[in-house]
Amino acid sequence: MIKVEGIKVDLQTRCEHYHSEIDIIAIKFKCCERWFPCFECHAALVNHPPQVWGKNEFETKAILCGNCQHQLTINEYFACQSNCPKCSHQFNPGCANHYHLYFEI
Repeated sequence: MIKVEGIKVDLQTRCEHYHSEIDIIAIKFKCCERWFPCFECHAALVNHPPQVWGKNEFETKAILCGNCQHQLTINEYFACQSNCPKCSHQFNPGCANHYHLYFEI
């Protein structure tokens, strides 16, 4: 089981900042290779700036489904239409508003 760090993280990777039924992904941050539910948890718990994953790194498994623990590459995540390809649980489509914080767009 992957350890997801954050503030008030539940078993499906929801945190204090994002905790709706569909807020169930965690992201491996490039800068520290640690898993967090969101950029706000990362900012609160580490003392370094985040780095974005470059386009040439989009085959890296950096997304975790909090429902089934399936790891997705960044490209798989972009292509999944906000549904886990393994368990079909819906992801929050609003996460796309924050892609620029995690990925080179």
